[in-house]
Amino acid sequence: MRRIVAASLIAMGLVVMGGMLAGAPAQAQWLDIDTVPPFKGNDTGGIVAYTLATQADARQLAVDHCARYGKVVKFLGVQPYYGGYVSFACRWVPYGAAERPLRTLY
Repeated sequence: MRRIVAASLIAMGLVVMGGMLAGAPAQAQWLDIDTVPPFKGNDTGGIVAYTLATQADARQLAVDHCARYGKVVKFLGVQPYYGGYVSFACRWVPYGAAERPLRTLY
């Protein structure tokens, strides 16, 4: 008899917990365009938001970024619309180049 009572109490607790979880509001984490950084990159390349590229010189931003790692920039693609990006890769200095890339300070 005690086992039946204990089993029914456990089952009742599970039903109550399931009901609490089912009644809880669902949340979805939306990615807001404003939370994405306008410029992001590392030693292999990066992206510049198209809205920033229309306001600033995206080529110079990419050149300065790659020069920090002693590399040169190669542009890969442009998505010319709101929410799009200008993508680039940082490559090693080509053979035969006499000097390392210059980083502009201003």
